[in-house]
Amino acid sequence: MPSDRRVFRAPSAIVALIASAVVAVLLLGDAALRAGVAEALLLAPWVLLALWGVYVAVYVSHIRIDADGVRVHNMLRITDAGWGSVDEIELRWQVIFDLVGGGAVKSYGGPVAGRPARPGMRPGAAERRQAPAVRDLDLIREQWYQARDAGAAPAGVRRSWDVPALVALGAIAVWAVSAVLITR
Repeated sequence: MPSDRRVFRAPSAIVALIASAVVAVLLLGDAALRAGVAEALLLAPWVLLALWGVYVAVYVSHIRIDADGVRVHNMLRITDAGWGSVDEIELRWQVIFDLVGGGAVKSYGGPVAGRPARPGMRPGAAERRQAPAVRDLDLIREQWYQARDAGAAPAGVRRSWDVPALVALGAIAVWAVSAVLITR
C-alpha cells in the first residue's frame, strides 16, 4: 500500500456500521439462545441483509486518493480517475470532481459541508477554527496540485461496480431463499 494513499470517510459511518453489527450480533445471539441455533440460522439472512444495507448505504462510500489519482466509491459504483483527468475540485454539499472531458463525479462519502462553525467566546477564535471538511478538501487539492505540477497526463475515467458487495448480496439472497424454502 503506497504511503501517500489516504481515505476520506465520514466518522459517523464507522460508528453506524459498528452499532449495526453489535445489534445484529445481539439479535442473532438472542435467537440462538431462545429458539436454537437452527432457527437462528434461518433468521440470519434477514438480519445480515439489513446489515448489508447499512454497509452499502452508510459505510462503503468514500474517497481514496494517492499519487496516481482519485477513487470515488459511491455505494455500489466505483469511479477511478487519474489526476490529469480532474479539471476542478469543489465542495458544495459534498466533494465534486469536475472532469476535463466534461461531466462531474459527486462523492457521497468523504468530506461534507456542514453548518458553519459557531463563533468562539474569545476574540479571534473564529478565525483559527477550520471545518474538518475544508481541511480534508485542502489535502485532496494538495495531492491534485502536486500531481498536476509533476505533469500528470490525462488518464481515462474508469467506472466499475463493487463486485465483492454484490457477491455478498447474492450469497445473502440465496441464503434467504433457502431459509424461506426450508420453513415452508
